[in-house]
Formats: sequence, C-alpha cells, structure tokens
Amino acid sequence: MKRFRTLALALGALAIGAAPAFAFPDRPVQLIVPWAAGGGMDAVMRIFANGLEAELKQPVNVVNRTGGGGVTGHTAIATGAADGYTIGGVSPEISFFKTLGLGDLTPDSVDLFSRVSLIPAGVTVKADSPYKTIADFIKAVKENPKGTFTSSGTGTGGSWHVASGGLMKAAGLPADQIRWVPSNGGAPALQDLAAGGISAFTGSPIEAKAMLDGGRVRTILLMTEERHPNFPDVPSAKEAGLDWTYQNWFAIAAPKGVPADRRKILYEAAERTMKREDVRKGMADRGITPVWDTPAQLQAYVKSFGERGNGVLKDLGLAKN
Repeated sequence: MKRFRTLALALGALAIGAAPAFAFPDRPVQLIVPWAAGGGMDAVMRIFANGLEAELKQPVNVVNRTGGGGVTGHTAIATGAADGYTIGGVSPEISFFKTLGLGDLTPDSVDLFSRVSLIPAGVTVKADSPYKTIADFIKAVKENPKGTFTSSGTGTGGSWHVASGGLMKAAGLPADQIRWVPSNGGAPALQDLAAGGISAFTGSPIEAKAMLDGGRVRTILLMTEERHPNFPDVPSAKEAGLDWTYQNWFAIAAPKGVPADRRKILYEAAERTMKREDVRKGMADRGITPVWDTPAQLQAYVKSFGERGNGVLKDLGLAKN
C-alpha cells in the first residue's frame, strides 16, 4: 500500500509539472495589426482572430498599432514578449523597410507562420471622376506633368505604392509619374479619395467595398491576370494590355524565440483556423483569397516578392540600401 501511495504521489507530481504545457494559453492573446482599423489587413485579421479564438478557447484581441508606414506595428510584433501571448499580422512592407532605410526589420526579424490571404491591387477613382476606363486614366496621366495625379493607400514605399509604380512602368511611364501621398492604410486613403483629396486609390477594391456599394467610388482596373469573381465588371491588367500584376499578402507571425511547445500550439491552432468554413467564407465573401502555406512555400514566396517589389522601389528612387 505504501509503495502504491508513493507511486501515485510521483505520478501526481509529474502531472502537475507537465500541466503548464497543456494549459497554454490560459489568458487572452493579442494580435497586433500594423495598419488602421477598417482597412484590408484589419478586416482579414479580425476574421482570422474570431476563428483563432474558437480554436484556442481564449479571447484574441486585435490591437491596431499604426504609424511610421507600418514600422511601428511590425516593430511591436518583432520585439514583443516571446511568450506566445503576442502574435501579429505581417504585410509586404516588412520586405521593403530595409531598402527604404527605415530600419533593419526584414521578414527574418519575425517568426513567420504562413500567409493567410491575398488581395489584389486595383485602381479606384471617385464616383464622379471623368475617367471611365483605365485607358482614360492613363491617357490623362500621360498628358499631364509628373506629379499632377496623386494616389495613396499606405506609407511611402509601401505595398500599394509599389503597385502604383509598377503599373506606371507597365504603361510606359516613369514609376513615379503619380505622386504618392502617404497614409496609415486603405481606410483613411479612401476617405481622402471620396473627399477629392487624391486622384486615385491603388490599393485593393476589397478595402473599398463599402464605398463601392454606396456609390462613392468606382474601380476601373484590377492588377490581375483574370477578372475577379467578386468584381466581374472590372477588367484585369492583362485585358487592358498592361504587363503588371500585384497582390497584397497578409501573414501571421510571432516574435522569435517563442518556446517550441507554445509555438506548436499556436501554429496548429492557426492552421485549423484557416480550415474553418466560417473563416474561409468570411474572407471569400469579401473577395479575399484565403491561403495557407508550408514554411518552405512561404520562404520562397517572400523572397521572390521582395526582389520584385524592391526593384520597383529602386525605379521610384526610394531605395536607400
């Protein structure tokens, strides 16, 4: 009997010692978004957070950390406590910060899990704009001095700025023919567009859905090879004879150094989240393509994307490194 009680006590102690690994997470997780509420990344990450909450059985609080053209929020992810309770949404800008001389942050500064979505760039103008087609718009841009037309949607050198520069090059114009007006995301840029403060928004029409539905703006091009099922009346760049496509991607990441057991729980919960019907449908209904990568696929994609985007930044005259 004494031997049995000793064994039972030993097993009990072992179970208590192992408990913390199984208890994680035992409090809310914060998900940092480097861009403003109401924009494309914010919409994606809130859909994802709702699904992740269900998988982790703990609240997942979305925290918008804007500023510095995305540097502030991405830095908060990279320097967050590596305890598993801080994760974040990473956007393509993290591939550009070093080239732009904004700091040493690169995709290697964080622990990238996977992309979760793709959203295509486009050209969106005010509803009463005289430009009914992309041909009308490009013709006017060509006929006016450099800088006459303006666009916005992210910070200087950000993803939608790269989209604009690549489009201008495809049209046979200097990459910087359109003057860029920096913003903290798609939502404030679209408000500026509707108010007549800028000529165009070169972010995704997915971010403009509410304004499109309300008849305040109009999308005249998608920077895709084919028409998008959610925007069947909007021509693709390929249809328009423009050799330029561009899609923004959003990925889930954590600070480097999260303990292996906690990282495994987070990664597997994130993977299950992206298989959930409510998450996939929530994204698809907004025209967002849900994605889940293997680590090798993600590394290859980010490398190729960064090389292409940084090439445009050089053409824009923004490369510092």
